[in-house]
Amino acid sequence: MDTQRRSILKTVSWRVVATLLTVIVTFVVTGRVDLAITVGLGDSIVKFFTYYLHERMWSKIRFGQDRPPEYQI
Repeated sequence: MDTQRRSILKTVSWRVVATLLTVIVTFVVTGRVDLAITVGLGDSIVKFFTYYLHERMWSKIRFGQDRPPEYQI
């Protein structure tokens, strides 16, 4: 299971990548740097918290995770 610190670091690193992509796509579509930055930042603020909550929920679900041994020697 991921620690809260790991989930936060994963959230931040993904948001940097996703924000850059959003800014680039918005700029290509609109040709406006100011709008691209505004959309990118707004998108990141909302999705930063959404992704973190999503990660924490998945860390509590055991589906697809290997089970630890019942005992260790």
